[in-house]
Amino acid sequence: MHPHYDVIVIGVGGMGAAAAAELAGRGRRVLGLEQFDLVHDRGSSHGHTRIIRKAYFEHPDYVPLLHRAYERWYELEEQQGRHLFTECGCLNIGRPDGELIAGVRRSSAEHRLDVEQLDPAELRRRFPAFTFGNEYHGMLERDAGFLYVEDCVQAYVDQARLHGAELHAQEPAVRWEASAHGVLVQTERQTYTADRLVITAGAWAARILDALSLPLEVVRKALLWIAPADSSPFRRQRFPVYLTETPEGIYYGFPVLDEHGLKVARHDGGELVADPSSVNRQLADADVNDCRQFLQAHIPLVNGPLRQSKVCLYTLTPDRHFIIDRHPHHPNVVLAAGFSGHGFKFASVVGEILADLTENGRTRLPIEMFRLGRFAR
Repeated sequence: MHPHYDVIVIGVGGMGAAAAAELAGRGRRVLGLEQFDLVHDRGSSHGHTRIIRKAYFEHPDYVPLLHRAYERWYELEEQQGRHLFTECGCLNIGRPDGELIAGVRRSSAEHRLDVEQLDPAELRRRFPAFTFGNEYHGMLERDAGFLYVEDCVQAYVDQARLHGAELHAQEPAVRWEASAHGVLVQTERQTYTADRLVITAGAWAARILDALSLPLEVVRKALLWIAPADSSPFRRQRFPVYLTETPEGIYYGFPVLDEHGLKVARHDGGELVADPSSVNRQLADADVNDCRQFLQAHIPLVNGPLRQSKVCLYTLTPDRHFIIDRHPHHPNVVLAAGFSGHGFKFASVVGEILADLTENGRTRLPIEMFRLGRFAR
């Protein structure tokens, strides 16, 4: 007899850990299988911080999910008694007709969010550390901030275990199958069975779900921490998290939070990865030069030494929106993938959604835009 569970979760990163915690909290017997250590730096749920914001330029339909995500992050802080979410203004900078500013304006108007519009002169006056020409405007969202990403994953791991979930590190799933009677998952150590299966495999989702031929691409992204000569203009009370859209690309960053300086990275672009298990995790000159050119042009006081770097992975869908759905051939299998570099902030609500789909086959939360069938059409 194989060990049997109510639900098996393949992939215990941000989304998988949240799903495991939610399901275990509902009284389900849960097994989580992670190919690396729990809370690792091989995928997409690491790098110290992630921006969280509601005035979502990507699409207004994300905003109701963000309202719920905020609630669930605060709830997790309370449950675990640890600080995960720091409030901080989010400054969006771009040309008025660009994707970023137009998208923020659309979402904030549709959902009546507290966002302040800054003309070029006001942008320079309020945020003198930034250097942008008269063609750039700002949109300042106050109800924003950042999450401590590894701490968030650890909190969900601890919460899942608190409710009795078994989480196995260094145990990759090598095969799974499903039928009307349940699911079977084989690892390098053991074979397990369950009533239901949740697949949250990140950059490895296309491989785990190869029969579906998911339209996913994986790209390599570099995260840099650069120290300014004087950190005082870049502390959180004066300097926000930010997103900027320039002709050279979309860049984002954070205030100074510790001795490593400011975190800065490029959101678009990236090197296509053929195999997520063999990514070049060494920082390349091109990674550094790209971000330094952005800083030199637009935040010139950040000109100090490189203090730290990380490489992470984006798993992209063609439309850059998520995939959250039941498997088209196996209703007892639920999957979440393709978070396209902007998904971590939703982990708290995605865990709830995945638990709903696993238990009931549906959720009250709005996920129609994430259905898998859109690619078939």
